[in-house]
Order: sequence, then structure tokens, then C-alpha cells
Amino acid sequence: MAINQSRRLAGVANIVIDGSTYDLVGDLTYSTSSVSRSTLLGQDGIHGYAETPVAGHISCNLRDQGGFAVANFNQLSDSTVQSSIANGKQIIMTGGWCVETQEVRTVEGTFAVRFESDNVQEVTV
Repeated sequence: MAINQSRRLAGVANIVIDGSTYDLVGDLTYSTSSVSRSTLLGQDGIHGYAETPVAGHISCNLRDQGGFAVANFNQLSDSTVQSSIANGKQIIMTGGWCVETQEVRTVEGTFAVRFESDNVQEVTV
């Protein structure tokens, strides 16, 4: 019996960083936004808004597999990060750099990574 996945919207995902696939534990998030806006208020009403550029991002929790050095993530820049998510979308980042520091949680063997870039694309199906 064939499984109908046409209504699958969430759940499974994967992550590939610079051509290497990693064990994705969860909490995959991404943003393709390029600007942040905030309302400018005055005592006499709304004056308009301010707009500033922001970096897009892809972040997630990975499993420390033992076959690589977690410290190497801290050195990554100009990286390509790709993810396929349950609803069929592809999230593709080029020219990304790893931000923040990695801290391994040894009880579960997990650590968080976050890549930022000015080029994050959401390819829809």
C-alpha cells in the first residue's frame, strides 16, 4: 500500500553543510527576511517606520557523531547550507558564516549551530 505524502506539512527534515550530511536532532529554523522594520512613534502619532538590513539564517540542533570536531564549526565561513523540509521546500544558503559558539550537551550528545548570510532562498514546490 502506497503512503500518501501529499498532505505532509511538517516533521522530517535534513541538513547538509558544505556537502556533508549531519544528524539533525531538531529545532531547524530558517529566515529569508532581508529587512527589519520598526514603527516610529511620536507624541502626536505615528510618523512612519525605520528599516534596517538583517541577515537571513538557518539554525538547528545537531548530534555530536564523534567523527568530526565540533570546534571546526566555529571556523566555517563562506559555507553552503541546504535543508529539505517535510512540505517539499528546499532552503538554500550560500556564502554563510557560522555565528555564536558551539556548546555540546553531553547527556544527549547535541549542540546548536546557526549560520547567517545575505543569501538564503526558500525554493517552493
